[in-house]
Amino acid sequence: MTRLLRYFLLFVMLFVAVGVVSAQEDASFRGLHKVKRKETIFGISKLYDLSIEELLDANPEMKEPGYELKKGTILKIPFARNAINASSSSNASIPSTPSSPSSSSNSTNSSNPPSPGISNRPIRLGVMLPLHDINGDGRRMVEYYRGVLMACDSLKKLGISVDVHAWNAAEDCNIHQLLTDPAAAKCDMIIGPLYSKQMEAMSAFVEKNDIQLLIPFSINAPQLVTNSHIFQVYQSPTDQNESAISHFLQKFKDYHPVFIDCNDSTSKKGVFTSGLRRQMEQRGISYNLTNLKSEESNFVKAFSTTQPNVVILNTGRSPELGIAFSKINGMKVNHPDLDITMFGYTEWLMYTKTHLDNYYKYNTFIPSVFYYNPVSAATQRLQQKYRWNFHADMMGALPRFALTGFDHAYFFLQGLYKYGKSFNGAAGLLGCSPVQTPLQFERFGNGGLRNKSMMFVHYRTDTAIETIKFN
Repeated sequence: MTRLLRYFLLFVMLFVAVGVVSAQEDASFRGLHKVKRKETIFGISKLYDLSIEELLDANPEMKEPGYELKKGTILKIPFARNAINASSSSNASIPSTPSSPSSSSNSTNSSNPPSPGISNRPIRLGVMLPLHDINGDGRRMVEYYRGVLMACDSLKKLGISVDVHAWNAAEDCNIHQLLTDPAAAKCDMIIGPLYSKQMEAMSAFVEKNDIQLLIPFSINAPQLVTNSHIFQVYQSPTDQNESAISHFLQKFKDYHPVFIDCNDSTSKKGVFTSGLRRQMEQRGISYNLTNLKSEESNFVKAFSTTQPNVVILNTGRSPELGIAFSKINGMKVNHPDLDITMFGYTEWLMYTKTHLDNYYKYNTFIPSVFYYNPVSAATQRLQQKYRWNFHADMMGALPRFALTGFDHAYFFLQGLYKYGKSFNGAAGLLGCSPVQTPLQFERFGNGGLRNKSMMFVHYRTDTAIETIKFN
């Protein structure tokens, strides 16, 4: 009996000691939160007006690789590091099939930026895209929207407040009905639409209500010519070709160009190669032509032994690229002193698993309007946050839709904060570096603003990758 009593007293003492430690440990926290089904880290942080970093710092186990938020988990809720001035709040997790407008708030006190920026209230951002799980369009735009929300969360740490309102602007929706929502007319900027047939109504609406409209993807928007409220990110293939040709001629003015016919009857790259050759001829620049089927003795004659050579194929396909590399590798065995650089196409960014070693070996340049760098710290951080927030990985598409949404929102919300509706997206106004998608706008006639950003992704022979951006 005495032994049992001793064990009982020992148990009580241990229980009390643990309770004291827990009480001391929890004294610096606002309280605890028990995770419910389908809750996300993003949603929980918004529920308590915290940044994601604040929630993770209070619960360091959440930072472990592979961590998954599960129903029933108990989280510590810290006091916010900054004073909170919330205008409205809701769980910002994305419903799989939103059928009505949703909103989230990201509001903090901040010092006033220079006029005429939006500083005395949250920026009101609208998103009118197909936000559903019915088809690929919806799933891609949900991921894009999630990137927008992550940008809002990051901007909170800079003192930039954002109220987000989202509408499911599906392909078959009545866009006129969506635009009757009073919240739409109060937006400072609307991101959308995805479909050309919705542009006429959207253009008239933003012009009437003095709202900026950001068109994020490739749709036909003739209203850009006359409506100064429109920003269009997408560049047509014609615009991209002209830009790539112009920058090629500057970058490789001291090189000897070699065009290789790859015998691809399906290729549409003739528009680029013929345009480049025409510009060379007008400038008196000599070049050579050869063919993948040529014998090595004839093939090597196209290359200069006194100048560095830059090779251009007339196809963007991976099989022909592989043959070209094999042909050049074979030629280099007998002619090791030839200096060869490859100039490619944006599609080549998708072929790194197959051709990366040769990209490095031949100092390859790839023109593009984006670059997804999986090994950069910024990319890895956002991909990890995406997993924490939404219990999924980003789609394998290039470019990544969530990173595109992040870059767009981060760029434009900072612009509105600093410059208000006078923000024109010109180079050098913000000083922020994009994760994947650089933006630089210029006025299109007397109408809106169009993105003209272009870069060369350079795979250097020292196995480093750099991006060469052009103003």
